[in-house]
Amino acid sequence: MSASMVRATVRAVSKRKILPTRAALTLTPAAVNKIRFLLQEKPECMGLKVGVRTRGCNGMTYTLDYAMEKGKSDEEVLQDGVRVFIEKKAQLTLLGTEMDFVESKLSSEFVFNNPNIKGTCGCGESFNI
Repeated sequence: MSASMVRATVRAVSKRKILPTRAALTLTPAAVNKIRFLLQEKPECMGLKVGVRTRGCNGMTYTLDYAMEKGKSDEEVLQDGVRVFIEKKAQLTLLGTEMDFVESKLSSEFVFNNPNIKGTCGCGESFNI
């Protein structure tokens, strides 16, 4: 056998538990309910699109928009019947993030609990990785 040839053996494995892959973004029940409510008002949309852009005093901020279709390089997260598409530029930034929806007496907003963030600005609008 020459040095450039590689050999592989295939074996069937039975009774092995296959672990599910983790989604890049997980949604809390409150976020799922709010997205479902928003999409009921826009039946022509498939889901929400999450992205990031350069903005603010700390570097980056999240963007949310309605998605009419899945982009060529978007990653799709399907959870409890709602779809969220993640733009290519935001995929590594959002890896392992939990998206929540929080309501208080003065405001209501989506909150991203992102373990990858190294710092945020004082108002919490922008972040850096």
